[in-house]
Amino acid sequence: MAPTTEQILEVAQKAVKIFSKLGLECCLIGSVASYLYGVTRPPNDVDLVILSTLYDQETLKRILVREDPHFYLVSSKNPRATYKVLWYSLATRSYRYPLPTIDCKVDILIPGVLDVPDVPLPRVLTLSGLPVMPLVPQLLLKLQGWSDHRLSHRSDMQAKQYVDIRDIDALLEIALEKGARVKGGEEDDWIPESMITLANTRLRFYTRYASRYSVGKWRTLGLSV
Repeated sequence: MAPTTEQILEVAQKAVKIFSKLGLECCLIGSVASYLYGVTRPPNDVDLVILSTLYDQETLKRILVREDPHFYLVSSKNPRATYKVLWYSLATRSYRYPLPTIDCKVDILIPGVLDVPDVPLPRVLTLSGLPVMPLVPQLLLKLQGWSDHRLSHRSDMQAKQYVDIRDIDALLEIALEKGARVKGGEEDDWIPESMITLANTRLRFYTRYASRYSVGKWRTLGLSV
């Protein structure tokens, strides 16, 4: 049985609390952030952006392992990878090996990695007691994820694009209901122009191959389709 939503949110809270104790601000992206904004699909892992350049990703992972023994690191399945994969154990056992049906995967990112923007701290939102990426960039990051999955050479990655579409369309509806806008709103003064430009490019493919009826909604949001 996969980790429950409550368990995943608890893991996110534990990671946020550890970093906060050390003076490191952060915000959630990915499926947890989308869920907290109102997307109904349950989250499946934790994606956390540390809003600091003091440490690299591997050091940040080791900090969590040091502070809480339920966090643990394993080697990547890719033999060429130099990074470790971070998990949180949700079961009592003496060994540490990821069990995706039990444990929770935790991805740690920093601004600039995978084009994640550097969010000004006053723009970070708090939902259900957790810090989350502002709504518009969260939506644009989900769009980026769809594009990456669609273009992947791996069949398991390509399969994720269909889940992405449902999440994106749902998040887009939520953004419009909340009156979010790329231009003219409170968020537009810090979102990198490169992020908006790339989103406009990706939308040409998204509205052609994935969600053709969403064109008007993206235009209402302030993007060029």
